[in-house]
Amino acid sequence: MAEAPDNSEPVPSSSESVIICNPPQDDEPMPKKRRISEKESDKLEHRLGGILCCAVCLDLPQAAVYQCSNGHLMCAPCFTHLLADARLRDESATCPNCRVEISKTSASRNLAVEKTVSELPSECKYCTRVFPRHSLQHHEDSACEERQYKFAQIVVNCGAKPRYMDSLVRIVSSVYALLVGALRRSHLVSEEPRPPAKRRRYRRLTGCRYACIGCGWRGPAHEAAAHEAACAAPRRSAADVVPLLAEHERRAAAALAVHRQLLDLLSCEQITINDLQLKPYRTEEFVHKLYYETSRFNAFNLQWVVKAFVNKNQRDPTQSTEREITYQVILKSKPSVAVSVQWVWLRGPYGEARVEPRLAAHAFHEAEPDAPPLPLPLADPGDANRLLANKAIHLRLTMFLTSK
Repeated sequence: MAEAPDNSEPVPSSSESVIICNPPQDDEPMPKKRRISEKESDKLEHRLGGILCCAVCLDLPQAAVYQCSNGHLMCAPCFTHLLADARLRDESATCPNCRVEISKTSASRNLAVEKTVSELPSECKYCTRVFPRHSLQHHEDSACEERQYKFAQIVVNCGAKPRYMDSLVRIVSSVYALLVGALRRSHLVSEEPRPPAKRRRYRRLTGCRYACIGCGWRGPAHEAAAHEAACAAPRRSAADVVPLLAEHERRAAAALAVHRQLLDLLSCEQITINDLQLKPYRTEEFVHKLYYETSRFNAFNLQWVVKAFVNKNQRDPTQSTEREITYQVILKSKPSVAVSVQWVWLRGPYGEARVEPRLAAHAFHEAEPDAPPLPLPLADPGDANRLLANKAIHLRLTMFLTSK
């Protein structure tokens, strides 16, 4: 008779239940796998967050993820910041973990990590509900009902007057939506309304019709109707909506003023457009500061140069995390009379940073050939690091000769 097997091995407890992965084979021992509990699955998400975090800021990446040749991860802002710091110090950028040299050509994006991070659950700071990270920002900005309730409870007093104001805001927003829809039908598409089924064929991005009262949603056009039906912006209180409308009007008036000035300048007799490349150089001071300069270019039969500086008012720009690029337009020729010029910067075909339309003017003459230093009108201040991370800065300069 066969001997009974020795059961001296420890028996798993009730909290460590087991499941059979595969049926037993001949004399092989039965494969066992420990069941993962719910608490351990939560810990697994935290462990993934610690593994997939950026090696510089130690936070989960919000957008693109780059990796060095050894696989260490960096988020896009930290990656460009490392390249910008290396440019300012006149050194080669290195990975903070393994010190291997990194650049835009040697580093590569990790799409698998980007998709994994976007699907990790994250908790809303208002209602404590859990959403994927790619949809959490939109929920907190415009869809969370708890955010609206808490804000209204602190700011708005309960009474009859706010109810009338709320009704007035709804009426104004509805009239505004009707006007926008009429303009779209008469100017953009056609006078006949399109059926909802045909809208699904278009993949263009659009915004919410309640954008004027604070909704920042943007998405495919075929999803606009579903979003507007569930949008929380029309249910906001009057005290919340009125400042948003005032800010919206102020920005619209400022943008309209700039566009009107540009339209007036288009009637000037002489206009030049130059695609410039600002190359990096070093000063001969004790601390070698970085500056950029273009080669000479011709405009209005005169020779010009543009210089750019990084944190010009600081002795050592590498000690600051905030970067500001200032520029000067310099006239190299000697004019016989004063030359009044206005100009505006544009992104250009090879540029990587968005530029706000902002007009500048100066009267150049022999005694004052340099324009005063002006900040480069970047739409996003964080784009300064993106420009510094490149080998050169590409911009388009449009100049208008107002008098000569």
